Amino acid sequence: MVGAGAGLSASAGLTYSGERFRRYFGDFQAKYGIRDMYSGGFYPFGSLEEYWAWWSRQILVNRYEKAPEPVYENLLDLVKDRDYFVLTTNVDHQFQMAGFDKRRLFYTQGDYGLWQCSKPCRQETYDNGEIVRSMFAEQKDMRVPSELVPYCPKCGRPMTMNLRCDDTFVQDAGWYAAAERYQNFLRRHQGARVLFLELGVGGNTPVIIKYPFWKMTLQNKHSTYACINREDAYIPGEIRRRSIRITGDIGTTLNQLPALQSRA
Repeated sequence: MVGAGAGLSASAGLTYSGERFRRYFGDFQAKYGIRDMYSGGFYPFGSLEEYWAWWSRQILVNRYEKAPEPVYENLLDLVKDRDYFVLTTNVDHQFQMAGFDKRRLFYTQGDYGLWQCSKPCRQETYDNGEIVRSMFAEQKDMRVPSELVPYCPKCGRPMTMNLRCDDTFVQDAGWYAAAERYQNFLRRHQGARVLFLELGVGGNTPVIIKYPFWKMTLQNKHSTYACINREDAYIPGEIRRRSIRITGDIGTTLNQLPALQSRA
């Protein structure tokens, strides 16, 4: 059972600040003082044309381009021959791009590749790949052409990202189907030998992955909890004897695991 947070994508090279941010958003930084992609997503731009100039860049480079480092591929090599499932708060689609089985993934917090009505008037989402690429290619002076600004096909309101940031987040049929597959996986393995592998999960939303993994490890005496994280690799005392803590880079650690397994 894999639980993946932002630290996994950061290890794969999808960093939201520093040189990579300046490469794609240097003009926004110069004009508005925005310092990273995360905070820029909440900036109150004055027009939809500017809003979508920002977001089309963020979507394209984080959702439709593969991560520069093969961390996701290396993780897949470790689990592909096992009965695995992935619960993730990441919204960048890198699991599927690396070859993970879509039926074994649950993206709880949304998907950069989906839009929804800003109201929302329906619990529906819409693929954005084609329009995002057009926005990216045709924008000038940090603005997309007005004719590319997306509006809800049902009610005409502006579209927005399908990301969980408030109570308007749309959980569509695909979201509920993935949630059910996740619960079925947990039911099938209740009381069995399970590794709860937490990768790069921080403290922003611990109730989604971190706390449930701790609880399920405590309840199942045949399970093991493992955490790989640069900073938040904490182990509760109640499960310490059945836990593994690695403070360090995920990609480096995954590269070392095959050699360690061969020595065992």
